Formats: sequence, structure tokens, C-alpha cells
Amino acid sequence: MPKLRVNNSIQIPMAELKFTFARSSGPGGQNVNKVNSKAMLRWAFDQSEHIDDRVKERLRTRWGGRINKNGEIVISDDNSRDQRTNIDSCLEKLRVILLDSAAREKTRHATRPSRGSVQRRITAKKQRSETKKMRRSPGPSSE
Repeated sequence: MPKLRVNNSIQIPMAELKFTFARSSGPGGQNVNKVNSKAMLRWAFDQSEHIDDRVKERLRTRWGGRINKNGEIVISDDNSRDQRTNIDSCLEKLRVILLDSAAREKTRHATRPSRGSVQRRITAKKQRSETKKMRRSPGPSSE
């Protein structure tokens, strides 16, 4: 059975992916009215056993706009006049989405500001304070 190979750990069987086709917009003359070249890929990733729960959760959060009410991720392409090229483009888009979702987020390690940056910040604050003091109206004179 052919599979969509994303990386060494993620391989999606093509049987899980559903393709539908529609008439594409754009150039093509009279032929565009006869040929269903637009490819739409649907994948119910929640039922898939080939990706782990962490990847599924990241798919939901990062790519929620591409998920329909049925919980399927929907990808479409109609850039080419050729149906096969549009299918390959949909598969490549899905591969990129899965690679993005499978990547681990880098943990941020807290660092201290350098001594120079702290001094520059304090100097800038003092200059700003002096500027604002100069704008104040003079107090009542002590005559």
C-alpha cells in the first residue's frame, strides 16, 4: 500500500486520504468547463493511528482554520491545469503541515540582561526624567 512519507516516524497510508475533484477557476479556455482539475484532499487525522496525540493537538491549534466541522483537514489546489500536478501539490502541502506540527517547540531559557544593557536603560530613563523636569512650570517663588 503506498504511503505519504513525511519523515522517518510519520508515514500516512494513502487509503486514509480522500480526494475530490472540481472544476477549476482560471485560464484554460473552453477546456476549463469540461475538466475537473481542482484537487481537494481531506484527511480525518483524529482517527489516524499513524501520528501521535501531540502532533494531533498541534494540528488543531496551528492549523485549525483548515479543519472542517467533521474534523478533517482540508487542503485544495488548482494552480495547474493538470489534475495529477494538483494532487501532488496537495500532498506536498500536507507534508509541510505535518512537518511543522511534528517539530518540537524550542524551550526558552531565561537569561539575565547584560550589565551594559541595564546601564543603558537606566541612563535613558534618567535622560527622559530630566527632559520631563525641564517641561514643568516653575513653582511659586519664595519672595
